[in-house]
Formats: sequence, C-alpha cells, structure tokens
Amino acid sequence: MSILNLIRWKNLLMIALVQLLIKYALFDPFLKTTELTITLNAFGFGLLVLSSLCIAAAGNIINDIYDVETDLVNRPSKVIVGKKISEKTAYNLFITFNVVGVLIGFYLSNLVGRSGFFAIFVIISALLYVYASYLKQTLLLGNIAISILVAMSILIVGVFELIPVITTQNQTTQFTFFKILLDYAIFAFLINLVREIIKDLEDVDGDYKSGMNTLPIVIGRERTSKVAFILILIPLFGAIYYVATYLIKFEIIIAYFLILIIAPLIYIAIKSYAAKTKKHYHHISNMLKLVMIFGMLSMLLYPIVLK
Repeated sequence: MSILNLIRWKNLLMIALVQLLIKYALFDPFLKTTELTITLNAFGFGLLVLSSLCIAAAGNIINDIYDVETDLVNRPSKVIVGKKISEKTAYNLFITFNVVGVLIGFYLSNLVGRSGFFAIFVIISALLYVYASYLKQTLLLGNIAISILVAMSILIVGVFELIPVITTQNQTTQFTFFKILLDYAIFAFLINLVREIIKDLEDVDGDYKSGMNTLPIVIGRERTSKVAFILILIPLFGAIYYVATYLIKFEIIIAYFLILIIAPLIYIAIKSYAAKTKKHYHHISNMLKLVMIFGMLSMLLYPIVLK
C-alpha cells in the first residue's frame, strides 16, 4: 500500500480515465459516422496509457523524494520516503518506472511510424525531474510546468491517435477533433494552475522553511489569494463562452455545465477571494479537483452534440 500511495494511484487512475474517455467517448462513437480516423488498436492504446502512467508514477516518486523536508512540516503523517520506504528504494522505483515508460514510448512511436514522437516521452520524463529538483522552488515556473504536463496527458492521445493518419480527405475532421482535445487541455491547464497556486498557499509554512520561492512567499498570502481569484475567472468565463457558442441548443448539456462546472467555479472564485486558512485552501483544492473530473467526464456528452 505504501508503494501505491507513493506513486499516487488515485492521480494515475485519473490520467487513465481521461485517456480512456478520449478514445472511447470522444473518438470511437464517430468512426462510422464521420471521416475521423484513428491510429491505435486496443493493444497500442493500452501501451500509450501504460507509458503515461509509468512516467507519471516516476514523476510522483521523484517529487516525494525532493519534498520530504517540506512534507515533514505540511503533512507529516503522509510522509512515505524515509519512513515507510527508504530513499534508495524510492530512487530505484523512480528509475524503473521511468525506463519502462520511456521504452514503451519508443516502441509505440515506431509502431505508429513516427519515431520522432519518442522525444515526447523523453521530454516529459526529463521535465518531471527538473520540476521536482528545481522548477518547483521557482516563482510560478513550477506551477506552469506541471500544469503543461497535465495538459500533455490529454494532448498526447491526439498526437498518437490523430496525427499519424491525417490525409487530405480527413484532415478537416482530424483537426476538428484535435481542436476539441486542445480545448480540454487548456481547461485542464488553467484549473491545475489555479490548484497549484492554492496548494502553495496551503503549504506555505513548509515551503518557507525549505527555502522555496513560491508566489505566497514572494507576494504574501492575501495577494496570492487575489491572483487565484483572477485566474479562476478565465476557465469560468471560458466555460460560459463555450456553452453559449457551441452547446446552446442542448438543454441537458447546458444543465450539466451549469450545475457541475460553472456553478462550482463561481463558488471557488468566491471562496478563493476570501480564503485565509489552511483549511479553506484545502477545501478549494478539493473543489478544483472535482471540477476537473466533471470537466473531463463531459466528454461522455459529445455523442449528443455531434450526432
């Protein structure tokens, strides 16, 4: 169980769920009714998911290794490295997951006839290490980097499923579906960016003790709360625009977005503006995670929109 907690299995399940939704809710229902063409069969797609999970697990492990000092202050009961699992074992697991994930990525890139795609796995793996060892301590760069990686877990499905089989006949359809994925990736990037800033507010005491240079340490908690408030308005107004522009004809979908995405984002914005305690920030962080989940689950509605 300690290893499962170390690799943050719940977060890994979220990655797998989103990638499965993309393939089986967003792509598969339209293969016979549109010119949409995909590259991977079930085996190839399984490899893509497995590679994504291995590299993400490695990133979680190296992050915990570098966060021991901070976590001893912020959440001592949840520290794993050095208590339940030795640092040496954690490093060995980090290397193993990384090697397996990158090797699968190499095989998969050649399987789809795009050997250059292998660089994506190497870059993601390297960026996760740089994030944990350096960027996380740097003003906003760490927040932005990890949010880009969250967005990439969505876009990578489009890269492998759509790009290798683009033709002059289907390119309009391929780009349309890639644009949908890009919209989801931008939404995930923004929500995760706000959540990272909120988590910095929650962990400010331990971060300060560890010599980190996060936004709350540089400009203070109150100003950072206001920054989070402003940033949350971007996905909020983006969701309203998206519904008003593309989904206005579909009452069920409007209700879904209003109840499960827009209303919670309004609630989060209000809470962010007034938040002052660690308990407040933790609650906002959990709410943002829920919004992310419901945002991704909205892919199940696309057969209604595009039928």
